[in-house]
Amino acid sequence: MSGEALLKAVRAGRTVEAAGLLDGMTDGERRSCLPALKELRKELRSAPWNAEARVAGPALHAAGAACHTGAAGAATWIAGADMRWSQASPGVLLHVLGDRESGWLADLTHRLAARPATSQVPFALLTGLVGLSGCEVPTTDAYVRGWFMHIGASWRSGDTVAQRMRQDPHLPVMITALFESLEITSDIAWLFGDGPGSWYHALAELAEEGTLDRKVLVDACVARLLRGGAPTDQRVFLRLLTSLALTREEERERSADWTALACQAVPAVAQHAQSALASLALDGELTSRQLAEMSSGVLFRTEKKLVRAQLVLLGKVLRRDPSTADVLLPAVAEAFGHEDTETQERALKLVERHVTALPDANGADDVNGANGVRERLGELAADLSPGLRLRARRALGVEGTDSAPAVQEEVLPPLPERTRLAAAPESVAELAEEVGAILASGGGVAAFERALDGLVRHVHRDRDALVEALRPVVARCWWKDRDPSYPVVDRSFRESAQGLEVVLASLFEGVSMNTLHAAVQQGPTSGNCHHSALSRAFDSRLWEAAYRLRTDPMPFLLATPTWDTGLLEPDDLVERLTEYRRLDARPGSADFAQALLRVRRDDRATAAAAAARARALGSPEGYRLAQWLTAEGSQLPAIRRRTSGARVLLELGELEEIQGLFPKEFRLLGRPLTVLKDHWYCRHWGVTDRRHWPAVVPERRELVAARLLLDIGTAAVQDDHMDAAVLPLLAEADGTAGEALHLCVAYGLGARHPEDRLATVDALLVLAARGQLDAGRLGADLAELVLRGALKKSRLAESIRTAAATGAYATVRSVLRGLLPALLAGLAAEPGGGTVHGLGELLAVAADCAERSGARGDLAHLAEIAERQGSSKVVTQARRLRTALTPQG
Repeated sequence: MSGEALLKAVRAGRTVEAAGLLDGMTDGERRSCLPALKELRKELRSAPWNAEARVAGPALHAAGAACHTGAAGAATWIAGADMRWSQASPGVLLHVLGDRESGWLADLTHRLAARPATSQVPFALLTGLVGLSGCEVPTTDAYVRGWFMHIGASWRSGDTVAQRMRQDPHLPVMITALFESLEITSDIAWLFGDGPGSWYHALAELAEEGTLDRKVLVDACVARLLRGGAPTDQRVFLRLLTSLALTREEERERSADWTALACQAVPAVAQHAQSALASLALDGELTSRQLAEMSSGVLFRTEKKLVRAQLVLLGKVLRRDPSTADVLLPAVAEAFGHEDTETQERALKLVERHVTALPDANGADDVNGANGVRERLGELAADLSPGLRLRARRALGVEGTDSAPAVQEEVLPPLPERTRLAAAPESVAELAEEVGAILASGGGVAAFERALDGLVRHVHRDRDALVEALRPVVARCWWKDRDPSYPVVDRSFRESAQGLEVVLASLFEGVSMNTLHAAVQQGPTSGNCHHSALSRAFDSRLWEAAYRLRTDPMPFLLATPTWDTGLLEPDDLVERLTEYRRLDARPGSADFAQALLRVRRDDRATAAAAAARARALGSPEGYRLAQWLTAEGSQLPAIRRRTSGARVLLELGELEEIQGLFPKEFRLLGRPLTVLKDHWYCRHWGVTDRRHWPAVVPERRELVAARLLLDIGTAAVQDDHMDAAVLPLLAEADGTAGEALHLCVAYGLGARHPEDRLATVDALLVLAARGQLDAGRLGADLAELVLRGALKKSRLAESIRTAAATGAYATVRSVLRGLLPALLAGLAAEPGGGTVHGLGELLAVAADCAERSGARGDLAHLAEIAERQGSSKVVTQARRLRTALTPQG
């Protein structure tokens, strides 16, 4: 009877009554109530937001925790995700659990504390259990996070953070746990704040008064910084360290730690460590060997501010004590290999100024091995840019016989090679594995096309075996086992085929025939945008395959490409049509249209022979293929350049070849593209199908580039992300590399996100390696976009420098030759204008490329800038570029 009364009280939400009933039960009686409570939990879980669930939830939470006689079961029940929104209060839980033994409660405490913070176990419950059990305080992330949140809520009671920490008996343990945890800092960093009432100030105050051991706190801060981590976490410990205001003695004791931090830590921490070491060095409390060791690491860093500060420090020490030259100059020369040529020159000037302090290499006073130092400096000078290298050799007295820097050979990536697609998987098990991989992480053209063709083939052979093999693969697909009364699946697939998903959904009858028929006949319901022509052509073949596998399964697909670029060999297509003829199978109209667009026509002899064989088939598709193969090669529409705000966009004229007998969804590829009208709602942001679009028209990549231009331009103008993988695919594709593709590359080089710029650099280098890069056109496009404000010169300089660093100096120099005159002309016309930022970096890259590639010749407006007064980066690098281009000038 007590069990029935408990269940009735729980259902009614009478938590106090339920707690009273539990107080009078034995362990056996409590266990006997557990099955009914679990059934009730399962019942309420199906509708967690209705009134019954919200009323019964707290009482059920408390009763289930009390009826579990094992600590593991109780912890699982208390932290259950479905209980999270209707929990019993910590006070009620502590009451119903209070009669347990201390060992059981300690076990429960540590199990709950070990749960992730997302379990949202109340800190009041955890700290109450610690008090009941008398166990050691947990140091898990969840408990430490809860402790800091609890202490940080001091404003509610009027106490300060320092006051509440003084009253907490677990203060030392919690502070130690903070330093040891790798996860908690990012969760509580926002608590630390600023001002006299902050955590920084409170911890420093407690250390000063002795409540916390100051040495332990300082050591923990330094150790945590040495461990590394996210910059946000590191800033917390750095702020705490600076709040502790280390004495000179404390700084001196940790000089080895500062050296490690200056060389390897995040920039903010490295700068602090560098400052501490600089103070010690200038006061003579750091040996020259220690300074040299530190400098070798710091000068290897990429942050210019840190590197330049280190060179300034070395210069001060060398001026104060010239006898340290034999130790410090080799450390200075480590900067000869820095990517920034200005940094190289600063280091070289320092060596030139102090190399005379070295003893005579041939004299009797060469007690410190000056000859070896000079040789070492000469070796490091090989890392300098060519123009500085000769100057260094003269300064060191090791000048070679060559009076001019050696021209470096152009290095470009290997030519991309087409890969022939393997046959479709023979077994349903292998096919299921490949489909699962595509659903989990996507796939390229080759993997996708093999899987699609395999699905079509195996449906034709043995549909039941295929369904059985794919059942575990699709178990977690979003459309699987959806309530048919809700049309979300059909509505979603009506808008987009979503890759293989629509074929799989059709195979498992998860999408209605009415939806598939409407999609095949009418296309998607979404409006037109720049991408519609490509996406509709791609989706139409998938909708057709999904529809046909339930009405008239095809034996295989005609348009499966021969190569991973999407190209289809004409002989392969003729053989497939021959087999269709033998089987008396009906080709899919979308599949055949895609096959025509993919078939290779650049080899006229092969195309003519295949056309004759196709015509001999006597089928409508054979005649159509023969006509297509013997027509003029792949054509491109007329292109018109338009501007819109800061952007440069392209419009396409009509392409009559892709009209006529092509299905409606494919005819869009030949329709005009306008920048002013095709701005309807776009559903293609972030879709993974973009990587397949170049394979829709593999010999006409300009059609794809023109339709992606708006997106890629947005990545530069509005700082959005772009699909970084598309440009390298377009660079590797076949067809003309024309105005659209070059303009896409120009925008991509100025994209905000580094991964997008890096992908664009890859595309640029691939085009150069294939001999398809028009450097003059790309340079002119870049100049126009920079002058219109569409590209930031600093981002562009970083991309150009990355391309040059691969060894493509001549290629980059050719691009810059088309870019720089326009920018220099603007600067010459407006000496005080705002076009300087980033120009110095571009000139530096141009000078480096000219020196390494041996380029010669004049550059418009360069002399005028180089002859200006001053030592700004623009003027300095203009002089360097002029010297490289006209060495006798």
